[in-house]
This record gives sequence, structure tokens and C-alpha cells, in this order.
Amino acid sequence: MHRRKNVSFGFAIFVSLGALASLALAQGPAPAPLMVHQLKPNVYWIEGGGGNTGVIVGDKGVVVVDAKTTPAQGKELLDDIAKITPKPVTTVILTHSDGDHVNGLASFPAGITIIAQENNKKEQETALAAGGRGAPPAGHLPTKTISKNKEDLKIDGTKVQALHWAPAHTSGDLVVYLPSEKIVFTGDIITTQPDALIHLEKNGSSEGWVTTAKGIAALNADQFVPGHGNVMDKAAVQKKATDVAAKRAKIKDLVAQGKSLADIKTAVGDPPPAQGKGKGGPGFASFTDVVYQELTKKGA
Repeated sequence: MHRRKNVSFGFAIFVSLGALASLALAQGPAPAPLMVHQLKPNVYWIEGGGGNTGVIVGDKGVVVVDAKTTPAQGKELLDDIAKITPKPVTTVILTHSDGDHVNGLASFPAGITIIAQENNKKEQETALAAGGRGAPPAGHLPTKTISKNKEDLKIDGTKVQALHWAPAHTSGDLVVYLPSEKIVFTGDIITTQPDALIHLEKNGSSEGWVTTAKGIAALNADQFVPGHGNVMDKAAVQKKATDVAAKRAKIKDLVAQGKSLADIKTAVGDPPPAQGKGKGGPGFASFTDVVYQELTKKGA
């Protein structure tokens, strides 16, 4: 009798463990923790949870560049910053409006200064009006917008230049340059993908991307933190700007010759659709598709 009870009890545990394992598999693996990297005594970049984040420790407070994807990742980001310094986060600078750079703001304290290029704010407002996908809660929209191509800021004792050359990845890109530290936070204008990533639906531009990338490469900096991927040096950024500009020029020449999109993709070495699926990255048309569309639309 006791043996039968023990067998039944063991079987119940086995079934329960199996159910828990199935649930865990259905939910997928737990997200990897964020990783903190130090660039200078007062400057860090934090990897994971969407786009890269910059952390600048000032005299009395902390400046954050981009805020991760989800409220949970935003909270983890703030927890990591608290391990670096007891100083409060006072300012966030947004490089652009993509959800993996702004949605973590939902966990940031109320009343902080949120700086963005003026078109970035418009894009977030559009996303909120459409139901909120890809934008933080209304209480975390930018509180200060930048309309100039260059604005010199001094935040908590740190010199910061906010730079915007032209619509590139989006219409509202902002590059964050620390001239004293020779560090640049590029947002998604620069990533470790070989081609440029451009949101046509956010009025990004391949021509503007080339202008912006060349401007970034000309900055007096040693370390460039891309929107995604590891820190790059000046030579790597210059090479990417040059390579993408050359590819765009070749596509433009082939369009002028009347070549088809398929022929152009072959000529510039794009992978076939079965491998590349026509995408330059998750949710992006390929760079060749973008340039072709820009150059062949009416009035171009």
C-alpha cells in the first residue's frame, strides 16, 4: 500500500516537473543580463536589452543615452547605474525614436529631462496616436527638443554636443559627442551590420545617411559606441561611411542605366532572396531596396 502511494506521488512530481519544463520552453530562455563596460572614469556603455546605452557620470547627476526596450530592462538599467554611482539620473538623451532605444523610459523617474531631436518627438507622438506601439508612455516624451544641426550643452559639468546633419536612420537622429572624452554615441546610424539601416516609414534617407556617417567619421574621437554591437574605432567608422557611400553611388549609376532592381542587387553583391530575404536587418528593407526606391520614385 505504501509503495503504491510512493509510486503515485513520484509520478505526480514527474508530471509536474514536465509541465514546468514545457512552460519554461514555451516562454523561452530568460533574457540575458545587461553588461556594463567602462570607457573612461566617468563614461560607460551598457550592452543588451535592445540598443546600446551610454552612461555619463556628471558632477551631481547622471546622463543616460538611450533607455533600452522594455520597462523591465529600463529598471535593470537603472539598477546597474546605481551600482556605478549613487548619483541620480537627471537627464536622458535619445538618439532616435525606435522602441528598443526609448521604451525603457517607462521605468525612469518622473521629472527628468529627456532630450531629443524635434522630429524624434514627432515620431513618438505619432506612435502614441496609433496605439502606443514603439513609444514610451505619454508621461515620458521628450521635454527638450533640438532643432539646430549642432547644439552645445553642459550637463552636470560635462560638455556634450548634440549633432544632427540630416534625416538618416530616421528623420530625428541625434548623435551624442563628448569632445573632452573623445567618445561618440552614434545611435543606429552606425551599427556593426555591413550596410546602413534606414527607416523609410520614418522618413530616413540614404543620402542623408551618407552625409551623417561622413560627419560622424570626421569627429575628433577615438571611441564610437554604435547603436548595436561593440565599440568601434575611427578607422572602422570611416571605412563603413566610405563603403556605404560607394555602394550608393554604384546603385545610382545602375539606376541611371535603367537596370532592374534584381540586376542591381546582383551587381552590388546582395545575397539572393533565399538567404537575405531582402532585408537589411529585422524589419528593414535592404539598403539596395531603399536606394532604388528613393531614386525611382516620381519626382526623384
